Amino acid sequence: MLRESKIVEQMELLGIKDITTNRQVRNGTIIWQLPIKKYGQFIEVGSFKSGYVRRMNGGYTPYQLNKTEKYDHYYKLYDYSNDNSPKFNGNYRKHECVKRILIEDEEDRLEYLIAFCLKNYYINQANMIEEGKFVPKWKHEYEMENDPNSYTKWDGKGNEDFLLELIELYKKLEK
Repeated sequence: MLRESKIVEQMELLGIKDITTNRQVRNGTIIWQLPIKKYGQFIEVGSFKSGYVRRMNGGYTPYQLNKTEKYDHYYKLYDYSNDNSPKFNGNYRKHECVKRILIEDEEDRLEYLIAFCLKNYYINQANMIEEGKFVPKWKHEYEMENDPNSYTKWDGKGNEDFLLELIELYKKLEK
């Protein structure tokens, strides 16, 4: 119960909303919406009863976020005679496969999702801002109001407060 309340608190701190439908609840699925847009849509991630965690990218198949592990699979090699019947020749062909590591416990899946989203969506977005790839809306509007004819390239500075808040949030979530 304590662990569950900590997960809920972390999701509230990050602004993550539960948008699960009744049908998904019956199937053991939970869908979360992040307050971050990518390609014009809010990012949605899901936790599935089967043990998978996925990014719901709006496509036909959601993108799996589970960690992977490699394993070897061996196939028998056959020789074919004149009557086209296969005969095992004693050799094998090795094939390297990749499988997803399922997360059986619901709370473990939610903790994994929080950590994954924090690292890949929240912190990566903050790094893009710091590198000057994004201009905050307020700065753009301010510059356009004051001198719409001379838009200067933003140097990436001025977001130190935002980054410090994000680092503090990350430290809180690690506890």
